[in-house]
Amino acid sequence: MSFENIKVKKIENLCLITINRPQKYNAISLATLSELEQALDQSANDNDVKVIAFTGEGKKAFASGSDLSEVKDRNLKKALEPIIQGLADKMEKTPKPIIAAINGVCMGGGLEVALGCDLRIATKNAIFATPEGKLGIIPGGGATARLPRIIGRAWGMEMLLMGDNINAEKALKIGLVTRVVSEEDLIPEVIKMSKKLSQFAPFVPRTIKAIVNFGMEGSLASALMFEKYAQGALVQTEDKKEGINAFLEKRLPEFKGK
Repeated sequence: MSFENIKVKKIENLCLITINRPQKYNAISLATLSELEQALDQSANDNDVKVIAFTGEGKKAFASGSDLSEVKDRNLKKALEPIIQGLADKMEKTPKPIIAAINGVCMGGGLEVALGCDLRIATKNAIFATPEGKLGIIPGGGATARLPRIIGRAWGMEMLLMGDNINAEKALKIGLVTRVVSEEDLIPEVIKMSKKLSQFAPFVPRTIKAIVNFGMEGSLASALMFEKYAQGALVQTEDKKEGINAFLEKRLPEFKGK
């Protein structure tokens, strides 16, 4: 499948999806969004792909936000469509781990794409913001819901209301990202993480994603019960037996997803 606004590359068990509009700071147009969803679906259904990663072309931007040339004429009907919310929802529901490899500017709709990922790492020159308020609008791709859940209500409100830039160091401190690396180490770090994630039994990452995402929406008691039943399902798998036997026999496990 060929794309005009993104690039897709497989590196062993990793599918790297790159937003490829550097002349517009990788702004996300509706066409780009459609291609991102297609690439996500394609990689999610590829049995050889264990991990998916999103990044931006060049060093200047992961994604600067939604393409303002399209937002300019957006009406109420269009605003009520899922748009970026739909992509982020699909990311969360995709069983495979998804990494946001953030280089440069990551703002507005670009940040909302990153928030839909399970893991976020950034380069030292990364800049984060939700600047929509300065344009007379508010975020519409999930930032008001996901940002406070990820970094806490206080910092979520700070970013959403103030709209100020947050650098990589601050993003690391508040939990928006979990790793900060040099520009040249960004993709190698993603590959390193992918290799580690690919070694786990296939049921493990998808189950962790499900119990965390669903568990956070309910009470602590329901989340704990969900966890116990999920563990109860996994202890009955062949991969569980293989994992424990391999550990006891001091060898690498050979998981089969059964």
